[in-house]
Amino acid sequence: MVTTALHQFAESLGNAIDAKDPHTSMHSDEVAEVARVLALAMNLTPSQAAIIHVAGHLHDIGKIGVPDSVLKKQGPLTTVEWRAVHRHPEAGAAILEPVSALKQIGVVDMVLHHHERWDGKGYPHALKGAAIPLGARIISVADSLSAMRQNRPYRDALDMDRACREIERCAGTQFDPAVVAAFHRASGKIQRLVGNAARW
Repeated sequence: MVTTALHQFAESLGNAIDAKDPHTSMHSDEVAEVARVLALAMNLTPSQAAIIHVAGHLHDIGKIGVPDSVLKKQGPLTTVEWRAVHRHPEAGAAILEPVSALKQIGVVDMVLHHHERWDGKGYPHALKGAAIPLGARIISVADSLSAMRQNRPYRDALDMDRACREIERCAGTQFDPAVVAAFHRASGKIQRLVGNAARW
């Protein structure tokens, strides 16, 4: 069960990570809100959706250990820099694991696996398909949408239409097709959360 205090704690930590980089301002809040909408669109209970919402706030907490010079770099990252970024899910899980309440409700596993891919080509453990926790599969879509809709040092933000097309294109490879189907069903609510209306 997600208490008010636990949710406030998660939101506060998410805000702390977003504050490291002006390009990702409010990213964790946005991921959390979109993830909750997706969870409800998949007919999960409000309690289950609340847990995924908390994990959305915390999904990038491991980036606290990634140097600012990497997070804010203008231009492509080197192989070494990419390795530093790719460690953030494991670092985040390690930060959260001592909080038994988060571990018991599955938040730690969702944070650990939110960069896994449906086709098994993700990280850190190359999990595939339903072996990836459902909450992590939901956060993956929410995270990707939010990232595409924001300006980053290496590219401009995508408009909503293009971002939605990219999510649709990656169903069955990067993303769980069932989560992408829920994304379609909830598109109206999601558009209000992340920007201008998309045309499907």
